[in-house]
Amino acid sequence: MRDLTYPPVIGTAKTLFRLLGMKFQTSGTEHIPREGGAILASNHVSYVDFIFNGLAAQPSGRLVRFMAKKEAFDHKVSGPLMRSMHHIPVDRAQGEGSLHAAADYARAGEIVGIFPEATISRSMEVKEIKTGAVRAAAEAGVPLIPMVVWGTQLLKTKDHEADLWGRGKTIGLHVGAPIPVTGEDPVAETEQLHAALAALLDKAIREYPISPEGQWWAPARYGGTAPTPEEAHRLDLEEKAAREAKRAQRS
Repeated sequence: MRDLTYPPVIGTAKTLFRLLGMKFQTSGTEHIPREGGAILASNHVSYVDFIFNGLAAQPSGRLVRFMAKKEAFDHKVSGPLMRSMHHIPVDRAQGEGSLHAAADYARAGEIVGIFPEATISRSMEVKEIKTGAVRAAAEAGVPLIPMVVWGTQLLKTKDHEADLWGRGKTIGLHVGAPIPVTGEDPVAETEQLHAALAALLDKAIREYPISPEGQWWAPARYGGTAPTPEEAHRLDLEEKAAREAKRAQRS
């Protein structure tokens, strides 16, 4: 694929991160292959996760093609940019087609970024995840690589004011060893992915320079004040119901 815009976008982002005094904790980036396709499956705690997740592939000299909501491609500003970087639109009404597209990209040698939780985790824990990442990796015959991003929720996440220009934030990017998948039992293999993500998240939280105790952005079981997974699930359902009611009212 020809990439005329992606490299300059990354260069601009890196410059901005330096100006903002951002610090990065990284581990396991050697697990991202220098050539050949792979599915990079990440947790999801922020609206800006994909901006940072791609940095984990930089040591391997790779660009990540992210799966993102179709609405981002429909926007008159972000749409042309997303298409120029060869990201993959996700139409939730036709999810299988998007997964086949991701598999095609990976089969062709691309690194494809997927957020298998589908939506941002209010609890900051790894939510229940869908089987799509496993199925795409199995279909393409490529490695499934777990990854966790941490600290991005301090920039912009659900139910909290954004702080995109706050200086001195630390972002954790932790990559795990590839998980061999066959697609013969997607549910069991997805459970393996969930366990790998949970272990990486534990590492990210324990190594983060700020203690999670009493912090709104940290999971309750680490002493943070984020909603428990049960409370977060209830809030997700309420948000979904409100969104559907609004859509029905418009139509």
